[in-house]
Amino acid sequence: MNCVYVLFSDRKKRTYVGVTGNPRFRLGFHNQGLVPSTNYGRPWRILVEIWFDTQTAALDFERYLKSGSGKAFMYRHFISSFARP
Repeated sequence: MNCVYVLFSDRKKRTYVGVTGNPRFRLGFHNQGLVPSTNYGRPWRILVEIWFDTQTAALDFERYLKSGSGKAFMYRHFISSFARP
């Protein structure tokens, strides 16, 4: 559970940030509609996977990306570069 991942919905032009140990497996849950908070934007695709040595570091970075300044960082560095069809 040391990977922070950023999903992008081309359909809704929205992002989702989460933490898992297996991002590809977790993506399946999101695209099958098994995660209520991402059911609206299917299909999702993984934009970024960032791996950490510890679970604490991963959770701290996830929390940062969900903050105001973290969202600005994410859009500046991840979304503008990768969120193109």
